[in-house]
Amino acid sequence: MTTTAPVAHPDRLFIDGAWVAASSDAVIDVVDSGTEELYFRVAEARAADLDRAVGAARKAFDEGPWPRLSHAERAEYLRAFGPALQERSDALAQIWPRESGTIATFARYAAGAMQKDFDAYAALAETFAFEETATPSMGGFGLIVREPVGVVGAIVPWNSPHGLIPHKIGPALLAGCTVVLKMSPEAPGAGYVTAEAAEQIGLPPGVLNVVTADREVSELLVRDPRVDKITFTGSTAAGRRIGAIMGERIGRMTLELGGKSAAVILDDADIEAAAATIARQECVMTGQVCSSLTRVVVTRARHDAMVEALAANFGKVVVGNQFDADTQMGPLAVSRQRDRVEGYIAKGIAEGATLAAGGKRPAHLDRGWFVEPTVFGNVDNSSTIAQEEIFGPVLSVIPATDEADAVRIANDTIYGLNASVFTSDPDRAYAVARQLRSGTVGMNSFRTDFGIAFGGFKQSGLGREGGKEGLAHFLETKTVILDEPSTPYRTQVRSSSPAKPAGVAEHRIKKEA
Repeated sequence: MTTTAPVAHPDRLFIDGAWVAASSDAVIDVVDSGTEELYFRVAEARAADLDRAVGAARKAFDEGPWPRLSHAERAEYLRAFGPALQERSDALAQIWPRESGTIATFARYAAGAMQKDFDAYAALAETFAFEETATPSMGGFGLIVREPVGVVGAIVPWNSPHGLIPHKIGPALLAGCTVVLKMSPEAPGAGYVTAEAAEQIGLPPGVLNVVTADREVSELLVRDPRVDKITFTGSTAAGRRIGAIMGERIGRMTLELGGKSAAVILDDADIEAAAATIARQECVMTGQVCSSLTRVVVTRARHDAMVEALAANFGKVVVGNQFDADTQMGPLAVSRQRDRVEGYIAKGIAEGATLAAGGKRPAHLDRGWFVEPTVFGNVDNSSTIAQEEIFGPVLSVIPATDEADAVRIANDTIYGLNASVFTSDPDRAYAVARQLRSGTVGMNSFRTDFGIAFGGFKQSGLGREGGKEGLAHFLETKTVILDEPSTPYRTQVRSSSPAKPAGVAEHRIKKEA
């Protein structure tokens, strides 16, 4: 049993720039997904704690220096996050595999990925059009000004919290917002590490607040009228609930939700190469990836070859302890997720699909939430396993009559998060990509890029994360119409932010002695 916490203050919450005691003695057990043993415990935020966190964020936005700094000044803090997180890279490399089941050889890059993402948002301070001129139709001098939306409630899931945190708080902080970051009970560690970094770099009090809470308290964050925007990543079912609540109060929201993404295999594609690519990528994070290519759509004549190739690749996958160097796929994150995946495998068999590989718990592993990588062939696109997000290493191979039918099948879903077209011809890939109702379409691989934009069509979400598209969702657009240009524009000196107020100096980034 491991009970030594990988974070400095597991018994505290990070509120208003300090590590504070929770309002109750309630704790959350974080369990190692590979051993089913206690990893560590964290304080559970209750209603009073959330109220305190939201109040701190509201005060920091309404009265503090943060929204009144220039974008360049806020970018300095974002750049400072990276080195502070790199100092904690060993902790992140332990936390992610134990909480979520990701293999350690992948998790060792967690801190570096976070730094890259924070730096990318910082770079937007110099290139994004926070203020630009416009020509009013009735005369005068016009400006379009993009200002921070306000207090942001950021809710991240358990599968890849460290990877999503920068895309929640990075653009929010650059925009001038303040944040309450709500971590999932299953995977709070990365939130604690981020809070430690925020404390180290001297982020002003209340700008970032970090709590861990379950669903009931999370809903209080969504309902709180002091919170101007919710940014959420998680299931479509939870997204519907959040959307309904935010709709009642006309709150702003970004929802990055589920997927049932299609790999469309054209007739000129190399079956063996496509199968190897799809199988390898499905093992990343044990298939717990919303944008995974889990529906493989191929013409009937090539269906059996694709099923055989995928089964052969999955048969070689080494499933085991996430810290073993030879392991290629670790456990699922939590016991209920394994139960969910096993339930879908049973439904696939019951509904007539052909189980070609996997489908069971690995015989050599009697502890941990493991499941074999699984392939179904002859899957009807209207079946449960073809239509519902499984969130595990389960692939469905769906036969199509021709290319047009493959596109129809790929689009026949409530989701539209990701897709890929496998072909040797980029012109054909482009032509099919333009027909697919999906937020991202790649060629010959799983290709998503938060540096450009990430998000979905249909019930895969609202809005985009990453790049300038993601930043825009943390801003409100204001039209200003003046009789004549203001001084900066009369002198051709354009300023993108208000002047720094007095009293900001004491909040500058702390430098190590």
